[in-house]
Amino acid sequence: MKRRAAPESRPVALTVAGSDSGGGAGIQADLKTMEACGAFGTSAITSVTAQNTRGVEGTHLLPTAEIEAQLDAVLDDFDVGAVKTGMLATAEVVETVESYADRLPNLVVDPVMVAASGDRLLEPEAEAAYEDLIGAATLVTPNADEATVLTGIEPETEAEMQAVGEQLRDLGATAALVKGGHVEFADDDRTDEVVDVLVTEETVETFRHPRVETDATHGSGCTLSSAIAAHLARGADLSAAVATGVDLLARAVRYPLDVGEGPGSVHHTVERRNRAAREPTAERVTEVVERFVDRDVSPLVPEVGMNVVGATPYAERPDETAAVEGRITRTLSGVRPNRGVRFGASSHVAHFLIACREFDAARRFAVNCRVDDDVAAALSDLDGEVVTVHDAAPDAPESIQRWLAERAFERAEGSPVAVVDRGGVGREPMVKLLADDAAALAERTLAVRDGLEVE
Repeated sequence: MKRRAAPESRPVALTVAGSDSGGGAGIQADLKTMEACGAFGTSAITSVTAQNTRGVEGTHLLPTAEIEAQLDAVLDDFDVGAVKTGMLATAEVVETVESYADRLPNLVVDPVMVAASGDRLLEPEAEAAYEDLIGAATLVTPNADEATVLTGIEPETEAEMQAVGEQLRDLGATAALVKGGHVEFADDDRTDEVVDVLVTEETVETFRHPRVETDATHGSGCTLSSAIAAHLARGADLSAAVATGVDLLARAVRYPLDVGEGPGSVHHTVERRNRAAREPTAERVTEVVERFVDRDVSPLVPEVGMNVVGATPYAERPDETAAVEGRITRTLSGVRPNRGVRFGASSHVAHFLIACREFDAARRFAVNCRVDDDVAAALSDLDGEVVTVHDAAPDAPESIQRWLAERAFERAEGSPVAVVDRGGVGREPMVKLLADDAAALAERTLAVRDGLEVE
């Protein structure tokens, strides 16, 4: 018997940009990001580049008639909810796209001028042509270099970034997002922070993220503008679409893809993959808990209770970790979890694991155990480095876990498998075991349990 099709309705976004044979930027990045953000991506290719992670080796511009044919084909058939532009290359192409402006809803203009490798992607005479296109935009998203070309302002302060946004709005854009990845602030020492400034008619919003030490930013501008367009197509308001896009890019840069011989690429589908890993992560935590109940790990359960925590592959916050709600406690017959496994159920072990991931992102699972001389002796037989921290810790609970992780990795030669906290005022001595996968965490914990001489 033939099966019935079960069609799904999905919002449509359109990208008008160049092709990147290396897959990290341009049309390829746009379509990956749109799909990851829940929109059906369509395209009109303006140019074909011979490009990889090391740079642009060649460019072939398509005739404007071919670009128009692609635009007509998409717009005549699809109910396009949002459009983003990328590499347009020449004044003629910019003018061609602008001529379609009244058919391009929620138009996000990413004024691509120079590739991350430094290769120029826009003819100098095309810069002036951008004014009319920006005038038709819902949002324009220049980085610092592009902002300087478009406005003559070289932004070095938040106030100057706002001034850029206001000048772009004066050209007719509904809003401007001035990106801070290339801004080196002259008014303070915030070299560890990226600030993006969104200027609308009514408000000025700033978005802040820690700066990531990486050169793998190829495709970052394409990914951001595509994510914003996808969310606009899905019906999000401008502020929400920008906030979601900025958050996605922050994670995409934090977990770049190690591809090619150059610096690599941002991770376009990182949010989707992280969400997809939630259920498997919770299942792995549940399996570890079941093993602990079966083997009775009560000799390792501290006074405050034990918790097993698992982080999704790209977790950045405690609410992206699965743990036992109410912890694991001792009973007359062994141990039992108080309730089930859910995300956001752990506090201090989750904060510790997230802090450790800043030093070793492969560490995804952790458990806290009591510690005394017998446990410390059993730890010495583990298959990895054990680090002990004696110092006085700060007062705030979250800061304690971050401080503990920092001290442990500072003292470790590599990535420790166990961190012993000898405790302090109001703080129970504890050992936290770490592992890249759930099975390894269970084996390490049970090895310590078996190493104890229990009467």
